[in-house]
Formats: sequence, structure tokens, C-alpha cells
Amino acid sequence: MTPERVLALAGLPTGPSVALSGGSVSDVHRIGRWVVKCHPDAPPGLFEAEARGLRTLANAGARVPAVRWAGPEGLVMRYLAPGPADPVGLAEQVARVHRAPADAYGWPSPVFLGPFPLPHSPTSHDWSAFWRTHRIEPLLKATRSRLGRLGPAVDDLLDRFEPPAEGPCLIHGDLWSGNVLASAAGPALIDPSVWYGERAVDLAMMRLFGGFGPRFWQAYRALCPIPDAVEESLPYHQLYFVLVHVYLFGAGYLGHVADIVHRYR
Repeated sequence: MTPERVLALAGLPTGPSVALSGGSVSDVHRIGRWVVKCHPDAPPGLFEAEARGLRTLANAGARVPAVRWAGPEGLVMRYLAPGPADPVGLAEQVARVHRAPADAYGWPSPVFLGPFPLPHSPTSHDWSAFWRTHRIEPLLKATRSRLGRLGPAVDDLLDRFEPPAEGPCLIHGDLWSGNVLASAAGPALIDPSVWYGERAVDLAMMRLFGGFGPRFWQAYRALCPIPDAVEESLPYHQLYFVLVHVYLFGAGYLGHVADIVHRYR
């Protein structure tokens, strides 16, 4: 599947194509006013899930690229011209997302963490059980052969540590600095893995690879203070993202798994 073919499916004219950065799954191209994502080996449902996530974030007050078309073949979004960084404006958007209320943990449609499809799960009011059963254990199953002796250590951590629960809210689900655009219209969020969870999941990913500086955190904390117990749980919640990196990229991330396990001994 080519970007030009995806544009044709969306009923849009084609033109010169410029490759953009697209992460570990999609081929991403700009064609005129549009950004087109496609890939011949993308998991079924991936692009439709991303479109739903973008629309949900927009409804919660976040700036995102407007979705024009989504299907099994790819995704077409409006191109956002680059602009200056605005950490305070970004903090306001993330705070609006995290203030979006939810009745329970979960999501009614498929969820992907990068290209990894998470099994469909029932909603739950028990964060610890939902997190372990429907988020961590699928990743443990996929990575156990690589984890070796770290596998039982992670199991033990899950048995011992009870994460704090502030209550379900909307989360981006994969909020690292590479999924933030500094656009001429202001900060925008891209490539979401949207579901209803604890905001600690987003905070954990934001801390994992950095890129959100002091001005962002000062503004975010003023809007949404972070309790000490939530701060302490962030490495625990990073396990979700580290395990998917073990699955996608291999043993280079095992040291980070070990660091998380040892932190809570």
C-alpha cells in the first residue's frame, strides 16, 4: 500500500510525496495539505484505533491533527506546520486530557501500544487488578523468553506493590516527547494509544525518556498537583513501556527492567 493509494481511497488528489518520521510501525509521508500513514504489515485495526484516539483527545480539548480518513490501509490527517515550542500550553492540554472523567478503567475498542495489540478487556474499577491482568501480563507473556530470571522478579513485584489509584481518566497512553508536535497553531499530540486509566501511566512515559522540561512540569503541577504516592509509582508504571521495548527491540532494555524491580525491593 502506497501513500498515493491511501489518498485515493480517501477521495483526495495526490501530489509530490515527502517522507516524514514515523516511528517503529508506519511509513509517514506529507502530500500537500495531508499527512498519510501506511504500512504493509501494520496490525489489523491499528489505523482505525489511532483515528479514534485522536478524535477522543480532540473532544477532550487537546490539539491534534484533524483526521480526514482512516481504514485498514492507512490514515490521512491534516498537516500541521511547525512552530515554536510552548511547554506551558502543552501542560494545559495534558491537564485537560487528564481531567476528562471516566466511569471505569478500560476502553471499548481495540488498544495498541505501538504495534503491540493488547487483548480486549472488560472494564474494571480495580486499578491494580486491571493493570496487572490486562496491561502487564500480556506483555510478560510476549517477553518471558527474553526476561529469563527477571520474569519471576517481575511477578514478585506485581504481587508486592499496590499502585495508588486516583481514579480513571482519559490518557494519551504513549506520551513521550516524540509524540508531541510544536506546531504553528500550538502544541499538538500525535500517535496516541488512548484508553481510560490512571494518569500515572502518562506521567511515567513522560519521565521515561525525558523531553518535558521544568517549565512544563511547573505548569502541569500548578493545574494537576502530583501526590507523593503517585510520584513513587512512576517507575512501576514504566514497566509497561519498558516491556514493550523489550518485545520490539530486544535485550538492550533488560537492564531497565532490572532497575525497576530493584527499586521496589
